[in-house]
Amino acid sequence: MQVGLFFGSFNPIHVGHLVLANYMLSYTPLQEVWLVVSPQNPLKNKAGLLNQNDRLHLVNLALDQHQKIKSSNIEFKLTQPSYTINTLAHLNEKYPKHTFSLIMGQDNLQSFAKWKNYEEILKNYKIYVYPRPNCLQSPFDTHKNVHITNAPLMDISSTFIRNSIKEKIDVSFFMHPSVWNYINEMNLYKK
Repeated sequence: MQVGLFFGSFNPIHVGHLVLANYMLSYTPLQEVWLVVSPQNPLKNKAGLLNQNDRLHLVNLALDQHQKIKSSNIEFKLTQPSYTINTLAHLNEKYPKHTFSLIMGQDNLQSFAKWKNYEEILKNYKIYVYPRPNCLQSPFDTHKNVHITNAPLMDISSTFIRNSIKEKIDVSFFMHPSVWNYINEMNLYKK
């Protein structure tokens, strides 16, 4: 089983995440995409981060029982902060018959050298990269395990959505209806 790991805070999940996951399923050899909800990205500030279980719940609402795009809370059980290399080691041990690849934005590839043991990841895993606005080429673009895709440019961010909700702006079409309804019912991101 070829599995693409799409790591993220998903704070909150939006249609851009879903479009990219679907693109990777349709246009790469990946047979499943797992949205790995990260409790805390070591390169990001934790302020404003919704509880990990709430973010996982929003991801599950957005996936709506999709057969080939799944959520994963694997990092909830691992030492914090979450380092991709540790998660990959854990997944390889738990699922020895799976082949894991990474899915990341071009912006993450640009800062890839800051990742813990990035050389080992680059050597042992395929990386499928989707374009991000205003990103320059990175030194990794031509590596044999890096595959730059023609995924649609999704200029939507969770920060944009959170800020819009705070300002009482209707961004309902940027999210799965169940996600939007839950955010409203629970008054999430309004402060």
